[in-house]
Amino acid sequence: MYSPKSEELAHRVHRYYALVDEGDTAGVVGLFARDAVYMRPGYDPIVGRDGLDAFYGTQRVVGSGCHTITRLVVGRRDVAVEGEFRGRLKDGSEVDLRFADFFQMDEDLLFETRNTYFFAPMV
Repeated sequence: MYSPKSEELAHRVHRYYALVDEGDTAGVVGLFARDAVYMRPGYDPIVGRDGLDAFYGTQRVVGSGCHTITRLVVGRRDVAVEGEFRGRLKDGSEVDLRFADFFQMDEDLLFETRNTYFFAPMV
């Protein structure tokens, strides 16, 4: 069911990917609640704005690139994203992959949780 809040949730997620692609660490971190938790394959849970600042500022292996959202589904406080990422890692290698993200937002439309999944052969 569509509501004006749905549009705000979708806009917030689109803004997130734009800031990540621009390399705006402060802008990205500002979209998260103070005690947010980000779960990403290959990393321990990333907790709080300090943890997010460290991840996006220095720990993230991606050097640059561009996210393309191919599907976005909005719930009452949740947004699910399917997309593609093309870019370059800090070691110089190129990456082209599919991903899914699930965001849960608080009353102020700040991300409380984010879970990322990558589409890759594992088993």
